[in-house]
Amino acid sequence: MNAQTLVQKVWNFATVLRDDGVSYGDYVEQLTYLLFLKMAQEREELDAALGRKVEARIPKALAWPSLLRLDGDDLENHYRKVLQELGHQPGLLGTIFRKAQNKLQDPAKLKRLVMLIDAESWSGLDADVKGEIYEGLLERNARDVKSGAGQYFTPRPLIKAIVEVMDPNPGLVVADPACGTGGFLIAAHDHMAAQGPLTPDQARHLRERAFRGADITTEVARLCAMNLHLHGIGGEDSLIEGGRDSLASPPSVLVDMVLTNPPFGKKSSITVVGEDGKAQKESLTYERADFVTTTSNKQLNFLQHVKSILKPGSGRAAVVVPDNVLFEGGAGETIRRKLLHECDVHTLLRLPTGIFYAQGVKANVLFFDRKPGAAKPWTEKLWIYDLRTNLHFTLKENPLGEEHLRDFVACYQPKDRKKRKESERFRVFDREALLARDKANLDLFWIKDEDLEASENLPAPDVLAREIVEDLEAALEAFSSVEEGLASDE
Repeated sequence: MNAQTLVQKVWNFATVLRDDGVSYGDYVEQLTYLLFLKMAQEREELDAALGRKVEARIPKALAWPSLLRLDGDDLENHYRKVLQELGHQPGLLGTIFRKAQNKLQDPAKLKRLVMLIDAESWSGLDADVKGEIYEGLLERNARDVKSGAGQYFTPRPLIKAIVEVMDPNPGLVVADPACGTGGFLIAAHDHMAAQGPLTPDQARHLRERAFRGADITTEVARLCAMNLHLHGIGGEDSLIEGGRDSLASPPSVLVDMVLTNPPFGKKSSITVVGEDGKAQKESLTYERADFVTTTSNKQLNFLQHVKSILKPGSGRAAVVVPDNVLFEGGAGETIRRKLLHECDVHTLLRLPTGIFYAQGVKANVLFFDRKPGAAKPWTEKLWIYDLRTNLHFTLKENPLGEEHLRDFVACYQPKDRKKRKESERFRVFDREALLARDKANLDLFWIKDEDLEASENLPAPDVLAREIVEDLEAALEAFSSVEEGLASDE
């Protein structure tokens, strides 16, 4: 069976289960568990055939053949036992199966999925093919959910462009403290692997030690760990930490590069239930000695965290941030001024709307290098590329593609930033001009908005309506954050 046929086969069964009320997210989770069990069995069989020492990753009583022997309620009960017991294992096993549950309540559907997976030799497939199948399911799940982690599923053309300009080499350690399903880590791996031929030590480092990820949601971390595994990344120890708030404590290890799209939305908060049984939101702030200021704004906290985990003098970062990080006063201004002083904040990419699954998202990519301590500010010039003004994208009719980011990549000059030149969409602003702006506001733009100049230039009614909705939702989100903050102060 060729790759395309297999992809279609997996998609078709997802549709069958969807009709039975099983979401794409639940399907991807069950596929994750079963694929891992099948591939572990295939690896043991290959080791035995080659005369190598067979190291059983899965206890025999819980391994793949134990599922093949059963049907009906016996299969369902045993599958539940497999998930529960493997969830208590250390390393990659524990990350994949932690808090795992069977979401396929029809034993016949479970048996059909087991047989569908058993019919193929997954370990024999190229990593790109396995990755294509899994990435496709993850993206479809993001479209299906449109909330939570899925709503900020980073467009793959954007990830590719960011990795291209950051240009990580095979000896680096790359981290994503809000890794989601691992898009940045996989793109960085592919970019680094393409710089071969690699020495055996480089190849091992790239496979086992080059990447670190964390996600506060156990389910998302599970998907990320499996995504990396299917792409041939990682060993017995998990590269991904699940169920951990990256902001909760200072870093224990510093890294060379951070590529991340932290969660947007409301300010950090926790729900407190009082003695009277009533629940109320309380603002959540992080007391960390490595933070310049405390705030309940989680996007500003992530920006501080990213700076903290970079190696001074060599660490580099690309961080997706919402517009408010560029202009918000108070803690926002304090953090921006500190960042401009301690880092070389050299590039800002203004992203268009309509590229995320959630509406109302106005985002940017901030690129900066962490520098050693010095009395003089490190940022001398900030180059801004405007990919937003007069550009209209939608997820289906006009999605963001690699071709839309080629000019940005060319203007960035990743091999030598000194060769940069201004253009219509690429402008440079010096440090003095930035610091003189009210609140050190970095939300700069200069291109005339044609939509506002003349009625004949207005976009199509559906595009205009969508943009109005996005603006209103963004404003509502901002007001919700303010209201939440006021309530926590009462």
